[in-house]
Amino acid sequence: MAAATSKQRLALAICDFLSSSLTDGTLSADDKDSIDVAINCIAESFKVDPADKTAVNAAIGSQNLMQIYGVYEKLKSTTAAKSSASSSSTSSKLPTDEEKARAEDLKAQGNKAMTSKDYANAIELYSQALSLYPGNAIFLSNRAAAYSAARDHESARADAEAAVTADPKYTKGWSRLGLARFALGDARGSMEAYRQGIEYEGSGGSDAMKKGFETAKRRVEEVEAEERDSGNPLSRGASANVNVNPGAGASSGGMPDLSSLAGMFGGNGGGNGGMPDLSSIMNNPMFANMAQSLMSNPEMMQNLMSNPRLREMADRFSQGGGMPDMSALMNDPNIAEMARNMMGGGGRGGPPGSGGQQ
Repeated sequence: MAAATSKQRLALAICDFLSSSLTDGTLSADDKDSIDVAINCIAESFKVDPADKTAVNAAIGSQNLMQIYGVYEKLKSTTAAKSSASSSSTSSKLPTDEEKARAEDLKAQGNKAMTSKDYANAIELYSQALSLYPGNAIFLSNRAAAYSAARDHESARADAEAAVTADPKYTKGWSRLGLARFALGDARGSMEAYRQGIEYEGSGGSDAMKKGFETAKRRVEEVEAEERDSGNPLSRGASANVNVNPGAGASSGGMPDLSSLAGMFGGNGGGNGGMPDLSSIMNNPMFANMAQSLMSNPEMMQNLMSNPRLREMADRFSQGGGMPDMSALMNDPNIAEMARNMMGGGGRGGPPGSGGQQ
């Protein structure tokens, strides 16, 4: 069974606190039904079992939630006094050399646990190291790596963010922050973390950091492309009308119905229709305009020939596979966009929806 996440452990601690409140006299018997409902809701939502004593003990350790909160209240009450303390007083509270040495030993044990893929033990060992040396960027970064390996990406992100705050120059923290954000679906945040890491590394960054940045960047570009395509009428199967008889041109409906161009290639939409009647095609003013656009715009021709769908069509045709299904081909938004440009979109005929080529 996968190790419990930080939030699951907290959920178990809350359930334990609620149960204890019924038995220690904090709540009356009349409250039992309401508390039972609350415990069941928490358990179901966080996928934990409050009846599992082993899991509860692992979650709360030697102190229950009430005891932990009591410590927090004491710390809170002394915050103002601590914030106004002298720098000498502050330095006296730094870990001793003995505590640092013990923390380093715990970190080394955590590293061995990571090598053995014992991620739960590694997290515990890094946590012990941090209890002796709080805010250590290396310990936080290492625990972030352990959380990522255990697929607790939210905890990994929190530790990585704390690590880069504590020491922005410790670049592994940026790398682990980039990984955690990417795993959580935040590709832009991931790209930014890797970018920061590259800046702090200097000299253009390490290969690993640059690879992480490029991976996140590609994902951002994919998301942006999906967002653009979702707003493209052709990508949603929308169409307009056109008369594709030679000499007829487009109707007043705007963009032509590109799927009906299949009839010009072999008469039945491709496949087994054989070679098209090229003379008939070029007598059509619409296709003549397309050919003229291609010949006068080398970049458009290059883009056309680099389209993988068109290259696949050409290969299949050259191998005797017959003409392709033009109706399916023209559903490709990239090919539809090129066709729109060649047939007057953005040129003399205006953009789609402005009347089109007449």
